[in-house]
Amino acid sequence: YVRFHLISPLIQRSAENIVLFDTFVNILSHNLGEPAYEADVAQLEYKLVAGEHGLVIRVKGFNHKLPLLFQLIIDYLSDFSFTPAVFEMITEQLKKTYFNILIKPETLAKDMRLLILEHGRWSMIDKYQTLMNGLSIESLSSFVKAFKSQLFVEGLVQGNFTS
Repeated sequence: YVRFHLISPLIQRSAENIVLFDTFVNILSHNLGEPAYEADVAQLEYKLVAGEHGLVIRVKGFNHKLPLLFQLIIDYLSDFSFTPAVFEMITEQLKKTYFNILIKPETLAKDMRLLILEHGRWSMIDKYQTLMNGLSIESLSSFVKAFKSQLFVEGLVQGNFTS
């Protein structure tokens, strides 16, 4: 089991940054779909989660091939690229995801409670409005470059691994 949390102070600075971060993680997951398929068949699991303060990378499975899967994820992260078509597809999916959260009273109420309790939190309404106002490919590219330049990493490795 390998878990790394890539923490960046950049994410919580604005609602736009949060939306750009969600877009980035979704595109990264999309890009990994085909190359990581063989790992999935070999019973290796991975998950990329857009946390509040950064990207969580979770990888688990048999230890002899796990570093290769983790290295694949890191390679795609470091050489991040996307096409305009993928950008459009992911932003449309995010619009639907945000909207579905907004139309459920219980999730909207939870979001409002957290907005009151947490300093510096951006509401789902702010994120949805930012996405509806439109994102540019250039803003995503510059965000990803800034995100990768301002990272703190926490990691946990459990199991049959050597140091």
